[in-house]
Amino acid sequence: MPERSITTDRPKGFQMTLPAKAENVAVVRHALAGLAEEIGMNEPGLADLKTVVTEACMNVAVHAYEGGPGPMVVEAQPDGDGLTVTVRDEGVGIQPQADVERGSLRLGLSLIAALSTSFAISGGVGVGTEVKMRLPLHGGAAGSVDGDPVKMRADLRDTTELVTDRPELLAPVLARMVGALAARRDLSVDRVSDAVLVTDAIADAAPSRFADGRVRLGLEDRGEGIALRIGPMDAGASAEVRRELEVPDVGGSLEALADELAVEADDGEYLVIRFAAAP
Repeated sequence: MPERSITTDRPKGFQMTLPAKAENVAVVRHALAGLAEEIGMNEPGLADLKTVVTEACMNVAVHAYEGGPGPMVVEAQPDGDGLTVTVRDEGVGIQPQADVERGSLRLGLSLIAALSTSFAISGGVGVGTEVKMRLPLHGGAAGSVDGDPVKMRADLRDTTELVTDRPELLAPVLARMVGALAARRDLSVDRVSDAVLVTDAIADAAPSRFADGRVRLGLEDRGEGIALRIGPMDAGASAEVRRELEVPDVGGSLEALADELAVEADDGEYLVIRFAAAP
């Protein structure tokens, strides 16, 4: 891995791939907010981040694809002074002229440029569009972002996929994403709380158990609820995580709060947790 110019105590970022739907913009905002808070972004910076990300992601959701949603990829890379966010798609690309029927890009370019310390848009017809924005932690100057971004595969199903090589990001990012997905399904407030409680416990128990230090997280948004798939972990690690969900003082386990908790084998062990909506 190339040398990085950031301090080692700053968590590296992540990439996530999810269907380009307007309802998924909130999921992106929650994931990025978890990372931004972890690296020390202040409240004004967080508000600016949510604004520019909403503008960029809504453009993808509304304008990028014809005939159904395609993949939207969001990459976030922090450094010592700020956070660089890239939003890209594989859609129709930037049009040479605004299509009267489809409307203009409506990207909010002036707003994004005003709130970002640096901003770039690239792409072309038939090759998709990429928007890169840098937000300061405390209004500082723009800087460079180094690192080895994780390669993600596009998935056209209702699945959000996130990969990071910093397992400690699970706690601040996972609970926000699960809460955002659970809240928009027919899960009661109690069930949303159950989902966040279980995923918080798993995030606390799992970081040291990933086979290569890299975490692959899948969140499937179903009509009947949500499903979480996390791994790959070392052999036997999922059983250890399940044991850490036990509550010896009161008996039982937090596992009982989920509708299903299972282990799958792929390129390692994956823990699968499902929360059902109301019948």
